[in-house]
This record gives sequence, C-alpha cells and structure tokens, in this order.
Amino acid sequence: MTIAARKIRLIMELRRGGIGDTNVLSAIERIPRENFVPLPFQHQSYDNRTLPIGHGQTLSQPQVVALMTQALQVTRRMKVLEIGTGSGYQAAILSRLCRRIYTIERYRELMRSAESRFAALRLHNITTHIGDGSRGWPAQAPFERIIVTAAADSIPGILVDQLAINGVLILPIARSTRQQELLRLTRTDGGVTEESLGDVKFVPLIEGQLPDTAAEPQKAARSGT
Repeated sequence: MTIAARKIRLIMELRRGGIGDTNVLSAIERIPRENFVPLPFQHQSYDNRTLPIGHGQTLSQPQVVALMTQALQVTRRMKVLEIGTGSGYQAAILSRLCRRIYTIERYRELMRSAESRFAALRLHNITTHIGDGSRGWPAQAPFERIIVTAAADSIPGILVDQLAINGVLILPIARSTRQQELLRLTRTDGGVTEESLGDVKFVPLIEGQLPDTAAEPQKAARSGT
C-alpha cells in the first residue's frame, strides 16, 4: 500500500473515531508523519499506534494527536505553548492551525532533530526552547492555548497562570500508577473549569532540566537551520 493510500485510510479511521474538525484533518493530511518517525518504524507511520522516538519518549498515536488538537479549538490568530516537543509532530500539526507555536523540550538531541524537520518543511512559525517544560514559558505568556504531551501528577498551577482569560489547557493527569485522564481546562474570570476527554497513556512529565540545558537560547525555526 502506498503512503497516500495509508494516509487516506488513517484519515478515514480518525473520522470514525470522532474527529470531525476539517481543519485538524487537513493539517494531519498535509504534514508527512513519516518524516517524524525513526527509520526502523517508518513502515508504521500511518498506523494508529504510539511509536518510540528515543530517550524513553514516544510519538503519540494519530487518534490522540487529533483528539488533543481538536479539543484545543485553535484559530489562526492564536499563540500556542506546547510542553514536550518530542519528534516535533504535534508542533508541526499545530503550526498549520495557529499564528505561532512555542515548544519546549528537555532533551537536546530530540529538539535538534525536530528543528531539522521544521526547517525541511518550511514551518517558520515555530519557536523552540530546550529546558524545563513544567515551568512553562513566562516570558511569552499569556497563551491562548497550552498543550502538554506528558502526564503530570496534578494540574500545574504555573501553566494555568500562563493562560489568557478564556484560554484552554489540554493535558493528561496521572490519576494512579495505572490510569491517566486527559483533561480540558478553561480559564475564566471566575476560575478554571474542567472537562474529561477520556483515558490516555503518556510518558510522565518530568520536572527540572538536564544539566547541559540551563543556558540554552530560545530560537525560531527557520528554513535551512
């Protein structure tokens, strides 16, 4: 089966799974997922499954990427923060939907690979940073949308504080050692509302930064870097 046929099959599967936002489906169709998958697993690029990317991290299955992206309800005028760049796939999808995305990764090697992919695809509205994602990005706050791609033990107040009023935060929360729940939080003038989007499985959100990332500068993705 060709890549085009596999991609069509995946889009149809996502539709059956409840993804109805045509902008989200279009972004998934336009971003070549095979570019974000390690070579040994590229034949599984358009299977609806989680894949390893190194450093104990994973590329989420397309259904979860689509669900989280749809739940964000992103528009072209919005500024988005992503915690956990990983392969860069989720950031690439969001870059097709928002004005600018800021993305943080704690592993330098993963970020360097993601930046190369952003450059190759000419995704110029992505700004990257290597550091402690659990702290967010205060210098660029507030954000209309925040997405966290690792499971926290509790709702991170520091990230909620970086949300604009009426802003949305999507993140998985570890309810126990065996259960994680995907939440959609909306910040209002009166506080924060919470909505469950179902059970998920993510790697844990690790606080603190690696020793060699303390002075890592922030940079925008540019073609040819």
